[in-house]
Amino acid sequence: MGTPSIETIVIALLLTLLAGGSTAIGSLLAFLSKGRNTKFLSGALGLSAGVMVYVSFMDLLPEAMHKLESVYDTKLGMLYVLLSFFGGIGLIALIDWLIPEDENPHEMHTPEEMDPNAGPNHHLKRTGFLLALAIGIHNFPEGMATFVSALEGLDVAIPIVVAIAIHNIPEGIAVSVPIYYATGNRNKAFKYSILSGLAEPIGAIVGMAFLLPFWTPLLGAIIIAAVAGVMIYISFDELLPGAERYGHHHIALWGVIAGMLVMAGSLLLF
Repeated sequence: MGTPSIETIVIALLLTLLAGGSTAIGSLLAFLSKGRNTKFLSGALGLSAGVMVYVSFMDLLPEAMHKLESVYDTKLGMLYVLLSFFGGIGLIALIDWLIPEDENPHEMHTPEEMDPNAGPNHHLKRTGFLLALAIGIHNFPEGMATFVSALEGLDVAIPIVVAIAIHNIPEGIAVSVPIYYATGNRNKAFKYSILSGLAEPIGAIVGMAFLLPFWTPLLGAIIIAAVAGVMIYISFDELLPGAERYGHHHIALWGVIAGMLVMAGSLLLF
């Protein structure tokens, strides 16, 4: 793939905005529902993990390897793929390490811990604001990942967008619930939920500004291998532990399998 066309760039930005904006869905669900359907959340998080793991190992990494083998020999191409893949893991792990555990959305909490009616609501407002900031920081590289995957084609991008959108819904709940119960202001809670999700299109814009002037098929291959690393880390650090933490092991497992089947089917269709 050469330098992306304007149309491709616009589509990539719109898809990234869609993925980030799904935090608003979580915020709305928190307001419309008296409780949370933990079976649905467990299955949805498992589905998202299944899509991300499958697309990383069965599509993104082989695609990166294919592109690099056209420039380097097999062993050197594989070395660059592995360095990029683990570099992506290292980047998102560093971001995780820099955020305190109590405010880190990737340090999953039980439904009881997130239930504002379960006990005293100490520091809820501060918790909500810190969660919004933490989620925004995490969503920044996710936005870049979504944007870059969209540049590679809709067949790669759409499953990734769906997976990221699904896992952003609980993040929207995590931001809006403590702010709403601390302030009683739905608008403020919804606003901060939206702002945390907007970090994804901002990440896409930053990625576009820094990467597109230097875009080559080689750079594209390195970045999609790094994107695979980011998604694998998110799957194993956040999505799978989160799905299990809700206490519905088999629902989470079948969610993972369903996500893989959906991704396998989409690759066959395209």
